[in-house]
Amino acid sequence: MNLTNKAVTLHDMSLRDGMHAKQHQITLQQMIDIATGLDDAGMPMIEVTHGDGLGGASLNYGFAAHSDEDYLKAVIPKLRQAKVSALLLPGIGTVDHLRMAKDLGVSCIRVATHCTEADVSEQHIGLSAKLGLDTVGFLMMAHMISAEQLLEQAKLMESYGANCIYCTDSAGFMLPDEVTAKIGLLRQHLSDKTEIGFHGHHNLAMGVANSLAAIEAGASRIDGSVAGLGAGAGNTPLEVLVAVLDRMGAKHNIDLYKIMDVAEDLVVPMMDQPIRVDRDSLTLGYAGVYSSFLLFAKRAEARHGVSARDILVELGKRGTVGGQEDMIEDLALDMARQEL
Repeated sequence: MNLTNKAVTLHDMSLRDGMHAKQHQITLQQMIDIATGLDDAGMPMIEVTHGDGLGGASLNYGFAAHSDEDYLKAVIPKLRQAKVSALLLPGIGTVDHLRMAKDLGVSCIRVATHCTEADVSEQHIGLSAKLGLDTVGFLMMAHMISAEQLLEQAKLMESYGANCIYCTDSAGFMLPDEVTAKIGLLRQHLSDKTEIGFHGHHNLAMGVANSLAAIEAGASRIDGSVAGLGAGAGNTPLEVLVAVLDRMGAKHNIDLYKIMDVAEDLVVPMMDQPIRVDRDSLTLGYAGVYSSFLLFAKRAEARHGVSARDILVELGKRGTVGGQEDMIEDLALDMARQEL
């Protein structure tokens, strides 16, 4: 693999995907400290919202310590060069949320759908593009369909106005060959003007390897989070990825020592538990289920005495997708009854 002089834009997820690991309780001061630390390290893009995106604060997905509006108001004025993005899942986030984010200075909207449901993104992608925002189509759980099917969905998002399309390994299930095949096909058939991105989770410890495969195959935007703070075993650890990219001669404009310090001095001390590949997060990757399901499965385990590992594997067999978190409780109850 030769990534010498390959340019890549890194995008930090610790203040959005990291919200899952923190049960959405990151404080405003922690948001500011981490965001300004990343800004100083040269991180070009930082995502800030509830873990489930704009409008995610709810009984279903968990209430955050503060509103999306409060987080964005606290962080954006403090940044010198980094741009802030916001995730939006149609059905959770609305066009009003999108306009609010734009008015507060968000420059990038990432409209996320399950990998087979790009058609529900038309309204939000269209509005974001019309407002002149950097508009991303974010296809989640991309391991569940073929490269050809993913391309069909990507073309829909591109036709709605997205200027960047993401292949998203929400479950940390993919291996490098699959990433290469899917990113390569998107790069081959989407417009040259459309950027390609990759978002990986680390449940099979493949976050860095998969990100490198994505860059080699044509992705120019790569997501990750400092110290891997994120759902499941976390996102691709950015300070590790930066070190590897340095070794490979890729261009990313991040100060390695500064991002290492943000990870070690700011993010690790605020973790509720070590973000690592433990048996639960490994099960997430092995079973191919949403990383954000882990805390729901752990709660169900505590309430009903059914192993979170067994719950996650069964969810994988059933092809459960994001938005079906309420099924975890029902499934745990059914499994508990069967064990009586």
